[in-house]
Amino acid sequence: MIREAVKEDCINLAVLSLQVWLDTYAIEGIKTEYSKYVSTNFTEVCFLDILNNSNNRLLVCESNKVLQAFVLINFDSHFEGDDNGFEIEKLYVDKRFKAQGLGSKLLTEVESRYGPKFWLYTWVENKSNGFYKHLGFKHIGNINFDFNNQIIENNVYSYTSMKKSN
Repeated sequence: MIREAVKEDCINLAVLSLQVWLDTYAIEGIKTEYSKYVSTNFTEVCFLDILNNSNNRLLVCESNKVLQAFVLINFDSHFEGDDNGFEIEKLYVDKRFKAQGLGSKLLTEVESRYGPKFWLYTWVENKSNGFYKHLGFKHIGNINFDFNNQIIENNVYSYTSMKKSN
């Protein structure tokens, strides 16, 4: 079931975020800078703040009261102007539920509720690049971040409709 997140979800959202982030980025193991990052950015309070921000929407996918995945939308974030729509800030799927179509379902729900133009970015080494290309997202640029004096390169993707044309 996909639904809007509520405050009772925030602790689970924090833990799922921590898990997905570490599985994705801490590929050589746990380092102090990773621990500091996740322990300050993925907290119940951070997710409560997200829910209270009118520029954000957060949809969760759950089954039998188990959080499986979520998508965070930021209507205030734009890439190179408004033409690319709003940002999908996070699309996180628990590794136990990958390859079950949950990411696609969440993106389809985003389009249905909020419109067909959105963008996102993902680390160039992330396996999700293939997922977004498979769905028809277009590579439109790159964003680099300085993470503890290390440049992290990210691909930026845009999509204008999730609807399949015949």
